[in-house]
Amino acid sequence: MLELTQVSKVFFPGSPDEKVALAGIDLALKPGDFVTIIGSNGAGKSTLMNMISGVLTPDVGEVRIDGNPVHQLPEYKRSRWIGRVFQDPMAGTAPNMTIEENLAIAYARNKRRGLGFGVTRAKRRFFQEQLGRLNLRLENRLKAKVGQLSGGERQALSLLMATFTQPQILLLDEHTAALDPARAELVTRLTESIVREMKLTTLMVTHNMEQAIRLGNRLIMMDKGRIILEVGEDRKKELTVERLLREFESISGHKMADDRVVLG
Repeated sequence: MLELTQVSKVFFPGSPDEKVALAGIDLALKPGDFVTIIGSNGAGKSTLMNMISGVLTPDVGEVRIDGNPVHQLPEYKRSRWIGRVFQDPMAGTAPNMTIEENLAIAYARNKRRGLGFGVTRAKRRFFQEQLGRLNLRLENRLKAKVGQLSGGERQALSLLMATFTQPQILLLDEHTAALDPARAELVTRLTESIVREMKLTTLMVTHNMEQAIRLGNRLIMMDKGRIILEVGEDRKKELTVERLLREFESISGHKMADDRVVLG
């Protein structure tokens, strides 16, 4: 499904500010895998997501989706296969457009475009059905501007927009980190439900150690641009936050120094 082979990225090469962001990353996801990613600041987590989505191009290595090389394709061309939700609830939606207008744009992402009404009666019914799954009563607010929504409502809408066209790959880049605990738990439950129902192949970056252990069937740990630990489904069931922190310190040789790390 998704394969990264010896992917490397260096920023400002040959300068005093040179930084190795990714160093020979090998990663393969099978259809339906749900992989959580943890690591300190600067470990390369967001760079990895940007490499997959097409924001960045690798200096070395390949990115393949269903066996097809995509690492030279720009972000807009990869969007037909990839859905992404960002940390910032303000990203991923157009605040000055209505809920239904935002949904119409997302709905057309992997479809041929032509002349016609952006939101038909049939589309509006479909949007209402999909919004009803969120249990936030947004299905009754299709004409509301997205900028009027709360952070949690907006992030739930972003999640729906990224997934209701059933992308082959879903990227979740700390998508609950900016929310208060109650809204974060709501979006987490929605994530679990949507990923499970749609059988989406998913990569999720998180600073919440308990969340990283609880969600998904695989876990990878990154440090200094490398994957230093991979945990499969059977072993993941036995993990605790304390054991995971010890693993990180044992392999990396230092503690996970990140003020944003949430233990549980």
